[in-house]
Amino acid sequence: MDKDILGRAGKVTLLIMDCDGVLTDGRLYFGPTGEELKVFHARDGQGIVDWHAAGFRSGIISGRNSPIVEMRARQLGIEFIYQGRKEKISAFHEMIAAAGVSADEVAFIGDDTPDAEVFPLVGLAVAVGDAHDAVKAAAHHVTNKAGGQGAVRELIDILLAVKRSA
Repeated sequence: MDKDILGRAGKVTLLIMDCDGVLTDGRLYFGPTGEELKVFHARDGQGIVDWHAAGFRSGIISGRNSPIVEMRARQLGIEFIYQGRKEKISAFHEMIAAAGVSADEVAFIGDDTPDAEVFPLVGLAVAVGDAHDAVKAAAHHVTNKAGGQGAVRELIDILLAVKRSA
């Protein structure tokens, strides 16, 4: 892996994730009465649990509002949950202030253009493997895995490996 990426990863203490297209595969499921359904990958969940167990923190910034996201985030111990935030830059600034971290201590993983707007602000910008091409071009790193298919776990494994080798 590129030394620049490893250097950036070594500074990360807060992982911020988009939800739809990152923690899920990006598809939106609706039941017959309009209820929204989402599918999360268990390995991403285990990665987040491992990240927290290592003493690090996480957050979600999502453009949509969903009680399912809130529930899953609480199950995983995600500390910062900002939903309904289509303009993600202000949410990012609010989150890092609440967390008491600097922008270079943040990894942000996303899949679509609103996420890429945050990329220049963070220490490590990551696009999932099936992200929009413009998002991949703006990222420091692109995962091999697609959103909702283990991309978050892939990133966390990299972050934790860098921390262990330091």
